[in-house]
Amino acid sequence: MAVEDTQVPLVTLSNLENEKQPNTKSNKDFTGGVLSTPAVRNLAKEHGLNINGVQGSGKDGRVLKEDVLKYATQEGIIKDPLVTATATADLGQLLHREKSSLLESAQVSGHYEDTIVPLRGFQRTMVKTMSMAAKVPHFHYVEEIDCDALAELKASFQTNNLEPGIKFTFLPVLIKSLSMALSKYPMVNSCFNEESVEVILRGSHNIGIAMATPNGLVVPNIKNVQSLSILEITKELSRLQQLSLDNKLSPADISGGTITLSNIGAIGGKFGAPIVNLPEVAIIAMGRIQKLPQVADDGDVYSASIMTVNIGADHRVLDGATVARFCNEWKRFIEKPELLMLHMK
Repeated sequence: MAVEDTQVPLVTLSNLENEKQPNTKSNKDFTGGVLSTPAVRNLAKEHGLNINGVQGSGKDGRVLKEDVLKYATQEGIIKDPLVTATATADLGQLLHREKSSLLESAQVSGHYEDTIVPLRGFQRTMVKTMSMAAKVPHFHYVEEIDCDALAELKASFQTNNLEPGIKFTFLPVLIKSLSMALSKYPMVNSCFNEESVEVILRGSHNIGIAMATPNGLVVPNIKNVQSLSILEITKELSRLQQLSLDNKLSPADISGGTITLSNIGAIGGKFGAPIVNLPEVAIIAMGRIQKLPQVADDGDVYSASIMTVNIGADHRVLDGATVARFCNEWKRFIEKPELLMLHMK
């Protein structure tokens, strides 16, 4: 993710506060032999005055803002009524102009300061888990899935929805169909014990959903998907999404996952190349669904809603043939949801 925003305002505030310290040495700026603050020098600059020609009335001959305004009046640059109004202006306005001037100067000169951002919470956890996962030998399997039937099913669910507050999306059906495919290929729903060199076939389908939040990436999981209806999955997904946004996920919500879905297409992009969420052995990145031309067996060209998926797999446990067959099974349930209904328990 990209981090925008320059940090110049922070730098100018820091510099400005340092220059306003009561200590005489830190306050003094003998530009041209004149003692004054940055705000006063900036005020003189605004009126086109040479501050060296202004007689200071402050301590040790310091030039004050009133001195600048008085001198500007004498020179005919401003009129008396304006002097009174300006002289009684809030000093905060002058400081704001000073900060703006310094910001513009920094931008013109191309001087920008770096900022150190400590990683905490979920972001620090991601650093550790991804560093470990990067050492695992991966391979990726990419496939395109026709989602026209899935779109019709989602629209039907929404049309016949009798529960207020429930919004149907593609994701619950994708999650349920994934669970159906895992039942036939349990090795994809396993975890690897590196110390004992053993593979544990997980009995529960605890499907994790990667979610981007203001506090970083989190992967809560829906427990026992094989025992849930599509409506129950929809409600549980909504609960986890709200808790993740509120930063209130419990340890139970984010532990015990057996496979992960990353719906990167909800943000953008055709597909990603995901890294497994250890100790899981597979992760699936789903790109956005988009209308694309397709060619039928008879040569006819037609439009279809295509989603590209990329399965990242731990090559210590899974081979290409297993992942390909598993993906074919998942694809079959998505493209023909009636088969999903037929086999669902």
